[in-house]
Amino acid sequence: MPLTPCHPPAGAPFRWPVRVYFEDTDCGGIVYHTGYLRFMERARTEWLRALGFDQGRLRRELGTAFVVRRLQVDYRRPAVLDDDLRVESQVQRQRRTALHFEQTVLRPRDAAMLCRASVEVVCLDARTLRPRPLPPILDGELPNVR
Repeated sequence: MPLTPCHPPAGAPFRWPVRVYFEDTDCGGIVYHTGYLRFMERARTEWLRALGFDQGRLRRELGTAFVVRRLQVDYRRPAVLDDDLRVESQVQRQRRTALHFEQTVLRPRDAAMLCRASVEVVCLDARTLRPRPLPPILDGELPNVR
């Protein structure tokens, strides 16, 4: 089956639910700082999947891989064991070879913003690991982002 996109609601951030498990926490039951990075990675992966692309197929069929090039994180409040969270992801800018995401981790039960990050993801040739333009099929899915 060829890669074909589907269209999530335009303009709104992509939202992905996350629950905090024991493995995400330190000995005090608080989410370890790298846990937020995993939550955000999962949300970006699911955003791509919601557009109709999974990373394995992009790699196999188009020879494309995505990697984080730059990350700036602002930790505001802690999440704890068993918290239900929501990661919101939105592409803010698109360049020839990169996407710039703004991501926020929220705790809906008390409307707390726990973490905010600016993430630059670069498209690479999966074989050479050198930057390459975004695949045209994906580029066409982001017409309102430049």
